[in-house]
Amino acid sequence: MIGHENRSHALLSASGAYRWLKCPPSVLLGEEFPDEESDAAREGTLAHELCELKLRNYFFTTDYGKRKMNKDIKKLQEKELWQNEMLEHSDTYLEYVKSAALSFDNQPYAAVEKRVDFSKYVPDGFGTADCILLGGDTVWIIDFKYGKSPDGRVSASQNPQMMLYALGAYETYKMLYPIKNIKLSIVQPRLPDGISEWECTLEQLLEFGAYANQRAMLAIDGKGEFNPDHHTCKYCKARAKCRARAEKNVELAFFIDKKPPLITNDEVGDYLLKGADISKWMHDLINYALQECLSGRQIRGWKAVEGRSTRTWTDEDEALKALIDNGIPEAILYKNVPLTLSQIEKEIGKEQFEKYAVQFVVKSSGKPTLVQEQDKREAITLKVSANEAFKEQVV
Repeated sequence: MIGHENRSHALLSASGAYRWLKCPPSVLLGEEFPDEESDAAREGTLAHELCELKLRNYFFTTDYGKRKMNKDIKKLQEKELWQNEMLEHSDTYLEYVKSAALSFDNQPYAAVEKRVDFSKYVPDGFGTADCILLGGDTVWIIDFKYGKSPDGRVSASQNPQMMLYALGAYETYKMLYPIKNIKLSIVQPRLPDGISEWECTLEQLLEFGAYANQRAMLAIDGKGEFNPDHHTCKYCKARAKCRARAEKNVELAFFIDKKPPLITNDEVGDYLLKGADISKWMHDLINYALQECLSGRQIRGWKAVEGRSTRTWTDEDEALKALIDNGIPEAILYKNVPLTLSQIEKEIGKEQFEKYAVQFVVKSSGKPTLVQEQDKREAITLKVSANEAFKEQVV
C-alpha cells in the first residue's frame, strides 16, 4: 500500500492545476510559504487508504486476499481520525469502480494508486491516480473525493487534475492500447449527488495538453497575470499576503461611483460573484496577522492578546466523587441525554439504523441556501401558484 501521507508532489501538481492554469505566477509566490495540511485533508487521506485496500482486494485478490485486507483495515481503524462511516463511503466508491470495470466488453486492465508522468506536457509533472481502467480504445480515470461540503463539490467536467492524469495514463499505455476515448469520473460519496462523469476524445485531451504546457511555462518563470478569485485562491499558500488578491478585494469593497441609489438584481448577482472572496480573504488575513504577532513580528495597529479563558478539571472523576461524598445529589451532576439522530446512525451503521429506526424519522426541507447557477440542486421558490392562491376554500 502506498503511503498516502508521504506522497511526493510536483511543483506544478495535478491537484493544484486549476490554480496554476488560471493564475500562473501564484506558483513561485507560494513557494515562500510552508506547506499546510488540515484535519479534513488528513481525514481524506485516511479514507483514500481504505479505498485503496478495497480496490486491491477486488482486482488483485490472489496477491492481496481478504485476510490481508482486514488486517490492514484494523490498522487504519486505530488511527485518530478514523470514522466508521468511512467503511460505507469506501464501499460506494468500490461499487462504482466495479460497475465501471464490468461495463467494458472484456475485463479491463486496472491500476490502483498509479503514479503517472505527464512531464511531456508539464515540466517535471507527475501525480497519483486513484484508479485507471484500460480496455479496447478507452482509458477511464476514476478519482475518490471525501469532501462533504456542497461548496466543495468537485465536477469531472473538464477537470484539469483528471485531464493531467489522463495525459499521464495515455503516455504510459499508448504503446499497448489504441487509446481514442477518455472517460473521467469523480466519486464523492458524502454528497447526495456526488458522482460526476465526463468524456472527451483523445484530440480534445491533447489540445488541453498543449494549453497546459503554455501555462506551465509561464508558471515556472513566474510570469503571466495574477487572477485572484474565491476558487483560485482557496488553497494557494500565498493567499493571505498576495497583493493582487488584496487590491482586488479592497477595490471591490470600497469602490465608490455615482450611480442610481438602488442596485438592480443583475448587479446583486454580479456583486455576489465578484465579492465571494472578500470574507474569505479577511479570514485568511486575520489568521496570518495573528500568527505573525504570536511569532514576535509586528503588524502595525494590531497585537495578539489572550482570549477568554476556559476552565477544565484536572481529574473529573475525583471531582465528581468529592461532590457526591459531600452530599451533592448525583442527579444534579449527571444528565442522561441520548445521542443525536446523526450520531446514532454513525455509531451503529446505516444498515442497522435503516432496519430498526428509519420508520421513526421524518425529513424536513432544508433551510433555503443561495448557490451559483451551476450547482446541480433544483432551484426552489416561495412563489405561490395561481391555482393555490385562488383555489376554492372548503368551509
